[in-house]
Amino acid sequence: MMKAPYAVQEEETRGRVYEQKRSDERSPYQRDRDRVVHCSAFRKLQYKTQVFINREGDFYRTRLTHSLEVAQIARAIARALRFDEDLTECLALAHDLGHPPFGHAGERGLDEALKDFGGFDHNDQSFRVVTRLEQRYAAFDGLNLSWESLEGLAKHNGPLKSPPPTIAAFNADLSLDLFRQTAGEAQIAAFSDDIAYNTHDLDDGLRAGLFGFEDILLLPVIGDLVREARKLTDQPHRIRAELSRRVINCLVHDALLESGRRIQALAPRSSEDIRAASFPVIAFSEEIRVANIELKRFLMARMYRHWKLNRMNYKCMNVTRTLGSLLLRRPDLLPDDWRERAGPGETLQAAATVRDYVAGMTDRYALDEFSRLTDPSVPA
Repeated sequence: MMKAPYAVQEEETRGRVYEQKRSDERSPYQRDRDRVVHCSAFRKLQYKTQVFINREGDFYRTRLTHSLEVAQIARAIARALRFDEDLTECLALAHDLGHPPFGHAGERGLDEALKDFGGFDHNDQSFRVVTRLEQRYAAFDGLNLSWESLEGLAKHNGPLKSPPPTIAAFNADLSLDLFRQTAGEAQIAAFSDDIAYNTHDLDDGLRAGLFGFEDILLLPVIGDLVREARKLTDQPHRIRAELSRRVINCLVHDALLESGRRIQALAPRSSEDIRAASFPVIAFSEEIRVANIELKRFLMARMYRHWKLNRMNYKCMNVTRTLGSLLLRRPDLLPDDWRERAGPGETLQAAATVRDYVAGMTDRYALDEFSRLTDPSVPA
């Protein structure tokens, strides 16, 4: 399918920080997507928590399966609205590369440990991964993604008035137009993230028994979808699967209709027209927007703050907080190559090193490292 004029066009790319000659028939955004998929940070996502830590069950989502679900939804929306599918998919796959172990609980723990040195922000860390931390090329650090991919990652949650440190420093050297809207492809990736995690957290919460079908019958839109699924079968696992499929279909269909209306009203003739708009072009209708907010509130009350998750999150926060604060004070406890990077303790350089070290861990490695540093019975 031919792209719309308002999609990002490969011939209009602003290029890369390090110039690289085109070596095959892939577009710049196909190359970006492939670089993300083949990087080490992407592989680690299979062992990083989404909501339930890895050992609690083989069927719960991980950061990797979440990213794949986001990419599938994003690509479908991009195709229907005639945006660049490869750029959209790249951004969907890369948006969580900077997440530390144990999901948002791990992020809060690491943020507390490093609060005197800027704290921790996983979006900023994702940008740091693709611009500095990956070392897959002889001539430079990072993945050397195109300007369009970097813009979309930096503004994953929309325009940035107060950018975090890594993004701010990069923007000072190469402007990413932080105050403007992102291109439509980045808006789709961010929107698909919202659709995916609301849907699969609902599914995982039902699977874990944190709430049941009766508890969600009063939710707007969702309740109707439960009733539709129940007409087809009385088997709980099939109802749950039908519900997930119907929720995704409902949200995507609504987003396509509302976004189509917004694009028609704006009548953009280029991706620059979308960046210059005063409003995002990818959105829900008011009815679905309100229903989505109610779903988020329900999940916050009945899932994210469930006493079982509170206990696990407390323990996970303690792991990353302890690792961060301990290694910040005692960088001599780091492995040799990391210790050389850190320098003396409790400095900005040490904090940056500890931030990268802990954020790059999988759940399993973080638990092992916690034991090695705190339990005398465990070998160093």
